[in-house]
Amino acid sequence: MEKNIHKVRAHDAICGLLYLISVGLTLNFGNLDFLYIAVAVGALQVISPLTKFCPVYFILNKVMSDTDPIQNGK
Repeated sequence: MEKNIHKVRAHDAICGLLYLISVGLTLNFGNLDFLYIAVAVGALQVISPLTKFCPVYFILNKVMSDTDPIQNGK
């Protein structure tokens, strides 16, 4: 159970980091195209409960194989 909490926290950290990178690149370079990263991450987070698939959890399920699979498409 404790390891699953670490997986959820890692997922949240990765998604948050992607949002911050997107905003940081947009502010640094003044190019609004970098906001598409945030839009893509947000769209994936919105549809993942429906599709039961999340790319971040897909990778974390492979890396953290000693934990229960989360949102693995089942």
